[in-house]
Amino acid sequence: MKKELVRLHINSRAREVEVEPNRILLDVLRQELGLTGSKRGCDDSSCGACTVLINGEPQMSCLMLAVSYQDQEITTIEGVADGSELDPLQRGFAVEGGAQCGYCTPGMILTAKHLLARNPEPTDQELNEALSGNLCRCTGYMQILASVRKAIELLREKQLVETQQR
Repeated sequence: MKKELVRLHINSRAREVEVEPNRILLDVLRQELGLTGSKRGCDDSSCGACTVLINGEPQMSCLMLAVSYQDQEITTIEGVADGSELDPLQRGFAVEGGAQCGYCTPGMILTAKHLLARNPEPTDQELNEALSGNLCRCTGYMQILASVRKAIELLREKQLVETQQR
């Protein structure tokens, strides 16, 4: 199959890659671009391990053709930290033990990032609903929920400091 030159905007950086038109985004991210945070779990969008953000919205990259996402802003887990400073969600997962084996963690973090961008103070029900498309086989979800709650606390503290510095 003939390859096409595709321009993808990933983690605030333009990337050009030659791919077959039928290559899924997950494979391009992992194999062509070395962004291995998104995982292959089910190949039918039922586990959430392959979640990326497309223009801020969580999407399953195991079902998406890479050529369909030219000129879209794609965020992977590798693009969440700000340089060497972890995102509050990443810190929350580290502090509260939300990342046991780590396989589901990127999808959980990206899904939670989307939720908190829209709703910085979600109820437990809203949090559970948002994360319901991401499966975890290790934690029983209690540590994951505690991790997101910790991130909410860290975000509040950061906003308070920023407000006081103005």
